[in-house]
Amino acid sequence: MEDIAGAPALRSAGDVAEARQALLSRRVHVMEADAVSRCVGVTAEDWRRFAVHWEDLAPDRYAAQEGTHRLRRYGHFSLDRTGGLRPMPHLAFAQPEDTNPLYTGEDRHFEPLTDVFVADPLFKALMRLLGRIASCLQDAGTWSVKVHPFRVVASADNAGLPTPEGLHRDGVTLVTSLMIGRENAVGGQSAVYAPDGTHLLTTTLQEPGTLLLGDDRATLHEVAPVRPAETTRPARRDVLVTTLTAQHSAERDAQLG
Repeated sequence: MEDIAGAPALRSAGDVAEARQALLSRRVHVMEADAVSRCVGVTAEDWRRFAVHWEDLAPDRYAAQEGTHRLRRYGHFSLDRTGGLRPMPHLAFAQPEDTNPLYTGEDRHFEPLTDVFVADPLFKALMRLLGRIASCLQDAGTWSVKVHPFRVVASADNAGLPTPEGLHRDGVTLVTSLMIGRENAVGGQSAVYAPDGTHLLTTTLQEPGTLLLGDDRATLHEVAPVRPAETTRPARRDVLVTTLTAQHSAERDAQLG
């Protein structure tokens, strides 16, 4: 496969190889923040700058119907094996049948990613990194990439639910969750299981840049509620959820958004 991440790819080949091997053997892997930073060629200051985009998210009215205060945006892209990232039309977001029990078959309309988010070099480098990693799961010439920046807010009397649908899969090839930031938050443990219920991993994403990777075809995942550590002020948990689906299995995906 061609180098699609530029110079950082040479410095991070071992980190990518470790992630690929873990996905093939265990179906789930946590890349520590230092490894992700090496792979995309950034520093802690770059992560702080990138996190500013989470101050410009829009309310998620569908989560609000379940009692969760969640903010988000949504974007759909095509990523080729050379790292070319192309925006797709902004359509309704829908998940395949028999995946998400709460929203199956429902078209959900979310505000698009901002232009400044899409133009951010860190965003582009992250997408290319995910393409490099996903290639171990399927030899795809093109990936359908769906991007969801999330903020979950919790108060003393209203826990934040990162996954109000509970244990689920997304109906994609690779599902990822990147920690952007937490403030005054406890909880929010990410748990991953095999389809037969075997527990594979539980981790709490803490440091910005930490990346949870899962083979969505062979796992299910959920995130525990978030609550304020100090009850007099709200808690927040910011993550970037990105999914990749091999293009030949994503033709219907393009119609769904």
